[in-house]
Amino acid sequence: MLDTIYQSIVKGDAARVTEGVQQALEAGHNPGDILNEAMIAAMAEVGRRFEAQEYFVPEMLIAARAMKAGMAILKPHLLEANIEPVGKVVLGTVKGDLHDIGKNLVGMMLEGVGFEVIDLGVDVSPEQFVEAIREHYPRFMGMSALLTTTMPRMRATIEALSESGLRDQVAVMVGGAPVIQKFADEIGADLYAPDASAAANRARALLEVA
Repeated sequence: MLDTIYQSIVKGDAARVTEGVQQALEAGHNPGDILNEAMIAAMAEVGRRFEAQEYFVPEMLIAARAMKAGMAILKPHLLEANIEPVGKVVLGTVKGDLHDIGKNLVGMMLEGVGFEVIDLGVDVSPEQFVEAIREHYPRFMGMSALLTTTMPRMRATIEALSESGLRDQVAVMVGGAPVIQKFADEIGADLYAPDASAAANRARALLEVA
């Protein structure tokens, strides 16, 4: 059953994933095993195929949606079993920018490696990011920008975190088409990722090192 869930996520078959998760639960499989051995393992394989250029954004998006469909069924059982996420991530597209496809994909890939994602949406002000950090105490905060004109909002948000005394409490991750490592370094971000798969892998790796 776990292999069926695994293969269905890799193929992006949401209907088979939801059916497989339900059957696995009814058969008495541990929710943690379903999550780790089937779902997270499948998303790791999807990420590997993306990085090897065997999969592209559409395939990765379909797989992530299939995983999310399965998680909708599994999550209540994880809570009942007191299985905690590996960490929390607050995500948002910065103020003035309404693009969300990349951000959404990053969020789904982060969920695929075990994070709880709090998605603030688009057009998120520095003040909204600060308030979300205060409310949720996440391990990571991710900012996305697709427009070069909105990239300075990333620096402004990091400065707002510093002014609020919260900068040391959260690792800041940035990304988006115009964002590069040099810019991330200049604004004081902790993590840069060129794509959703790399974002999930680097966040998980940094979590394991901490």
